[in-house]
Amino acid sequence: MTTGTGTITTTRTTIRMNTEPATEDVLKLAQWFSPGFPVGAFAWSHGLEAALAEGRVVRGSVEAWLEGVLEDGAGRADAALLAAAYGSEGDALTEVDALARALAPSAERLAETVDQGTAFARTVSALWPDRAVSPMAYPVAVGRAAALHGLPLELTATMYVQAVIGNLVAVATRAVPLGQTEAQAMLARLTKRCEAVAQEAIAGGLDNLGTASFAADVAAMRHEGLYSRVFRS
Repeated sequence: MTTGTGTITTTRTTIRMNTEPATEDVLKLAQWFSPGFPVGAFAWSHGLEAALAEGRVVRGSVEAWLEGVLEDGAGRADAALLAAAYGSEGDALTEVDALARALAPSAERLAETVDQGTAFARTVSALWPDRAVSPMAYPVAVGRAAALHGLPLELTATMYVQAVIGNLVAVATRAVPLGQTEAQAMLARLTKRCEAVAQEAIAGGLDNLGTASFAADVAAMRHEGLYSRVFRS
């Protein structure tokens, strides 16, 4: 049933559409996507470490690389998976999780999304046991948790995508290395695209899900063979 406040009420969850978010919604999402929330995001570089080690990415091309991940890679794909999980439960949710895992282009990238999703689900379930979430791929776990907590879908997807890119900027800060101000300026420019990417991914749904971040995917595969490495992917 659709109400006058822009919500859809089902037997188990209330799905909030593009309504003005409450302060408590913003604060809860800020907590979920904070570097202090124990998902272990700092340990994963999404293949960036390999690209830097092999000279495929240098200081001047880091932003273009991350823009590709955001626009044509996991940023957009994860937002679509998050949205699909938001509106699913039972077998349908299991299928979304299976798709998220199948889309991982390497063993390390699979571990990246599954380990973070498991840690996220574990922490959310411990804090809010009445809205427990099963271990799933990271965007799927976030989408399911957001639905159970009645958080706005578009805001959740936008802040999730920004958090993913923000972590990769933090990786570049350490690994390139970038100066703190330079890194934050880069993140500010990339953040301007996060809302549009989230909106486009939600509108496209799983039928239009796909990626074209081939260099990043190959870098993730090559990372598994690096002799010396700091990050897990």
